[in-house]
Amino acid sequence: MKTVSISGSPRANVGKKDAHALRREGKVPCVIYGGKEQVTFFATEKAFTKLLFTPDVHIIDIDLSGKSYKAVIQETQFHPINDRVTHVDFLEIVPGKAVTLKLPVKTSGTAPGVKEGGQLQLKLRYIKAKGLIEKFPDSITLDVSKLNIGDSIHVSDLKFEGITFLEKQNVTIVGCRVTRAVVEETPVVAATTAAPVAGATPAAGTTPAPEAKKDEKKDDKKK
Repeated sequence: MKTVSISGSPRANVGKKDAHALRREGKVPCVIYGGKEQVTFFATEKAFTKLLFTPDVHIIDIDLSGKSYKAVIQETQFHPINDRVTHVDFLEIVPGKAVTLKLPVKTSGTAPGVKEGGQLQLKLRYIKAKGLIEKFPDSITLDVSKLNIGDSIHVSDLKFEGITFLEKQNVTIVGCRVTRAVVEETPVVAATTAAPVAGATPAAGTTPAPEAKKDEKKDDKKK
């Protein structure tokens, strides 16, 4: 997993008033937890451009006035109107201690079902997983080269040593589904009406065939 470095400064004061003041200056309040102590600091908004606006997951090397911390992002808060970053929570990486991350999902290959007119649908773009940081890949890459129309890859199909996936096992990650165009092109067999068998009595509520009416008139004349 790639490592990205950012620099910050310890917060002298902690509270809503101080946090609002930092945001007005274009800075983001942050906290590091999970280690021996909780650390509060702030960094510039620009420091998070390469971390937040990308599907990739990184190990972050945080430098705070000469003291270094290795961490991963656990939660990010954004302003509800302008989408500016307002707060970031980091989980400190402790050797031998498991972390929880959301790994991005990518696909490789071409599904045969797509060549047949189907559509590849990615249901999960991220998968929540738990394990030691050194066991995590950069992403979960799924080979779709064997998916025909109607086939899917589920969470239960994932096999990564040292990683536990926290999603439900029966959840579909990616599947090849039939499209409307394929359905519309499927020939429809026209329903055929069987000819009445000679001498058969029409069912109740049905209108006799013309030939049957003629036979009935002949019978009446004979009587």
